[in-house]
Amino acid sequence: MRFVPRFTDGRAFPQPLGKIVCVGRNYADHARELDNPVPDEPLLFIKPATSAARLEETIDAPFARGEVHFETELALLVGETLKDAGAAEAERAIAGIGLALDLTLRDVQGKLKDKGHPWEVAKGFDGACPLSVFLPLSEVPNWSALAFTLAVDGEERQHGHGADMLFPVPELVAEMSRHFTLEPGDVVLTGTPAGVGELPRGAELRLSLTGGLEIVTRVAD
Repeated sequence: MRFVPRFTDGRAFPQPLGKIVCVGRNYADHARELDNPVPDEPLLFIKPATSAARLEETIDAPFARGEVHFETELALLVGETLKDAGAAEAERAIAGIGLALDLTLRDVQGKLKDKGHPWEVAKGFDGACPLSVFLPLSEVPNWSALAFTLAVDGEERQHGHGADMLFPVPELVAEMSRHFTLEPGDVVLTGTPAGVGELPRGAELRLSLTGGLEIVTRVAD
């Protein structure tokens, strides 16, 4: 059954989720914590629609395949078709904002990177992208003022702020549309701040976003 994005007021988006377009290393502190160079242009990759899961439901991660790491990100729901868009057009096409976990098989990713191989299997497995409901947008927000947090068993582990993004939301979405046509129902992930780490079995996760979005979920044992 296709994943259908939903809003905080309970409405379903008219189209099912298409693809999830992501950016790596959009926060300099996160690039440095993994000993990666800070990029001078967006590092883009895609998660398939089959990787989406409801963030509000128990997270069932593939622990048998090695360490699973959490990466908390601001998620954007695309409401209009975008191709070779400018920044102003791109931000007007965003229908909602929410939160996502970009789950990563870190051991698998490390081995693939060492060999110079693509690492989609470490990022695009089933359930690799738990997504929250979306706050509907009636007007373009102040992207630089948006902030989000993740607490694991009551301890804050990540705090992201829009002002710290290397590639701000409007320019990032516009750049994505130059490489991949974005369609209604697609989701954009905007990168993770420092503080990523191993996802603990059985942990309670609490995520919050400016605007009143609060999600409490749990990881399966």
